[in-house]
Amino acid sequence: MNWSATDLRKLILLTAALMAVEAATPTYPGAKWESVQTPESVGFSSARLNVLRAWLKVNSTTAMHVSVGGRTVFEYGDLSKSTKVASVRKSILAPMFGRYVAEGKVDLNETVVELGLNDVQPFLDIEKEATLMHLLTARSGIYHDSSNQDLMALSPRRGTQEPGTYFQYQNWDFDAAGTAFEKLSAKNIFDAVGSDLAVPIGMQDYDRKLQRRNSALPASVHSEYAMYLSTRDLARIGLLMLRKGEWGGKQIIPKGWTTRITTLITPQNEIHPRTISSTTGPGRWGYGMLWWVWDGGGMPGNITTGPYAGAYMAMGAGGQFITVLPALDVVVTHKVHNMDDGDRRSMSLEEFSAILEMILSANCSKC
Repeated sequence: MNWSATDLRKLILLTAALMAVEAATPTYPGAKWESVQTPESVGFSSARLNVLRAWLKVNSTTAMHVSVGGRTVFEYGDLSKSTKVASVRKSILAPMFGRYVAEGKVDLNETVVELGLNDVQPFLDIEKEATLMHLLTARSGIYHDSSNQDLMALSPRRGTQEPGTYFQYQNWDFDAAGTAFEKLSAKNIFDAVGSDLAVPIGMQDYDRKLQRRNSALPASVHSEYAMYLSTRDLARIGLLMLRKGEWGGKQIIPKGWTTRITTLITPQNEIHPRTISSTTGPGRWGYGMLWWVWDGGGMPGNITTGPYAGAYMAMGAGGQFITVLPALDVVVTHKVHNMDDGDRRSMSLEEFSAILEMILSANCSKC
């Protein structure tokens, strides 16, 4: 067939229009994730993604999923294996509070005393003023012993910080927030993950029997609610957050709640201990409500412009990450299957940040 110049131009324009539609139309995975037709159809470079794949093979990554517009553009490793997600559990708890806040069952201004969160050690007078909001933002000023002794060793002395004035990442706040959720919702936290998240968004691998409650006694009555989830199910949670709680036409999380919990409250320079959030490069993260929130701090790609504009992340020890990049309609989910089987592989935030940069470099309209 001989094509005229006019016909070729029309074909090029039609192809470009179809690519734009595929890139812009938000979709949701059904029983399985749908893949894009080609990476190029959504502005990604297959060649550069292949370079990323080769890089992952010589690093600690065991599974990774990247979606754009709700479709898979890149996947690596065993996406179905459910392993411990470490502190990502805290970011999963955050959206679950939204429903009960909207229903009036949760008042974020209630104090730890009003919530009945008394512990092995009685509260000091100054600690009694801490609220649920302070727990969710890691600003309680309560430095009881908890399920993570390493973090506790880095905390200030009890009674030295007024609630709400100082950010300290330590597990007492987060474990006590889990106890508060169960009291106020009248649901077991793992049952709620199933009914409030897994079923509505069609998580493929959620297994109630895998979830574990790890006692912190004799230090604390507030236990660790350890979650075991697959990479592809974490990706669904990331997409639910990206879509502001909406899934296939249904509002799973009340409007406005996802924005509230991913709004910067603690800037990066106020994060303590300093070692848990990178101070240089593309790993500059502050904190919202149980989610890490991008804080550009004057760097390229600041809070309001660039690929990280509006970005937020769930981060767990050893290399567990959900990163949401609203400016690109992209969700990146990363796992290192290392938490319970003796595997010593691990990945730092800095190392993962390099992977994010490789993903961004593969997203280009003129590659």
